[in-house]
Amino acid sequence: MAAASGSRRRGMPRWLAGVVGAVALVAVWWLFSATVFTPPAGTDFTPVPSPYAVLSQLVADGPVAYWDVFRVTITEALLGFAWGNGIALLLAATVLLVPRIEPIVTQIAVVSYCLPVVAVGGIAIVVLGGAKRAGDPSATAVFLAALAVFFTTVVGALAGFRAADRASLDVVRVFGGGRWTQLTKVRLIAAAPSILNALQIAVPSAFLGAVLGEYMGATDRSVGITLIRLQGNLDSTRVWVVFLLCAVVALIGYALVGLVSRLVTPWVAGRAAP
Repeated sequence: MAAASGSRRRGMPRWLAGVVGAVALVAVWWLFSATVFTPPAGTDFTPVPSPYAVLSQLVADGPVAYWDVFRVTITEALLGFAWGNGIALLLAATVLLVPRIEPIVTQIAVVSYCLPVVAVGGIAIVVLGGAKRAGDPSATAVFLAALAVFFTTVVGALAGFRAADRASLDVVRVFGGGRWTQLTKVRLIAAAPSILNALQIAVPSAFLGAVLGEYMGATDRSVGITLIRLQGNLDSTRVWVVFLLCAVVALIGYALVGLVSRLVTPWVAGRAAP
């Protein structure tokens, strides 16, 4: 009876829920493209092409045709992901070693979250500039990618560090360990699930931040610039192809970090279950 009750509580497997959600999303997309967003009278322009039209265009062009622009944006997102999360984790760890600076770090994180991206991007273009050569990553896009992940990781890391078991911290203190020993021996392990969850959320945020930086003209060959050109040409089908590929890239990154999280923190409830 207990096993049956546990099975009922477990509900639908995550992979099945993901498949059902994807199918429902495609169905809604198809429905809207066929009813609400039909081509205006006398034109061939389709604001929302059907999923079949988008996939047919992707197959016709071939994924390789889009690799050059995505390579630049993925590089910018990865650099921003590394810088933003690295600084966030460093500041969160420093707060535990020097508790007096916590209000300052918290205020910096909140301000970074509340800053208008358009204004920050404009300033970053002036200060940092765009790509130095065609196809190079843009410093502005990297900066906005880093800014997009900073707040989430700071908050997640601080919450995880504070979740450490008080008894374990007391044991370290009794044996002469200081804050650094508590951080490396107890708090870091306790915070691992929270930090990894924050990093997982940061993956699509970093990619979005990079694309927003490119939208401001920071590069001449990237996802953002490609979208601007396609929108200017009213090539809605290829615009949706790029949108779809952006979603695929973000989901792959999200899934990879999630897989790492399951491998690194098998003690978390539900992660060790087959």
